[in-house]
Amino acid sequence: MDPISILIADDHPLILAGLSSLLGAMPEFRVVAQATDGVQAVALYRQHRPDVVIMDLSMPRLNGVEAIEQIRADDASASIVILTTYQGDEDVYRGLRAGAKAYLLKDGASEQLVDCLRTVASGQRYLPAAVAVKLAERKASSQLSRRELEILAHLATGKSNKMIARSADIEVGTVKFHVNNILAKLNVASRTEAATVAARRGLLSVF
Repeated sequence: MDPISILIADDHPLILAGLSSLLGAMPEFRVVAQATDGVQAVALYRQHRPDVVIMDLSMPRLNGVEAIEQIRADDASASIVILTTYQGDEDVYRGLRAGAKAYLLKDGASEQLVDCLRTVASGQRYLPAAVAVKLAERKASSQLSRRELEILAHLATGKSNKMIARSADIEVGTVKFHVNNILAKLNVASRTEAATVAARRGLLSVF
């Protein structure tokens, strides 16, 4: 069988070098291109049409999610593995919604990455247990309305209800109503706990 062709997209030179060295030492893989930003990743995908793309989320010019969306718009069958340091469940959701078939963290074992690449190259999805948990956690947060997410972002900065009301141009009573809903939907007992959960799940990056 031909080796699995790989495109690696990451703006950190050490990550690029490390992944290329790791995969290049294995006969079953062939690294065909390396991209240091999202725009380059899209262009190199169009040029090489690799079997699998390894994509970071945080990159200049075009972030990982946007690059995935553009690649998938060109080729709906593209197999993309997200490899990132981001682990909030909102990050996981956005990446998978964009069309990625797998989501791995950079602190994972190299054996897991190799297993993931084999799985994705065969046309299947690869979701480690930790990622599945993140997606399950998101179900509760997905119930938050856009206004509630906005209030949550203000709340996380330590603003009082009066300050939030002024920023959001709504009544203080309306802020209290939204805060109570947020606490209930996130299943937390305090504003501080809500802010902690929001940060952990990546909800604050929405705004």
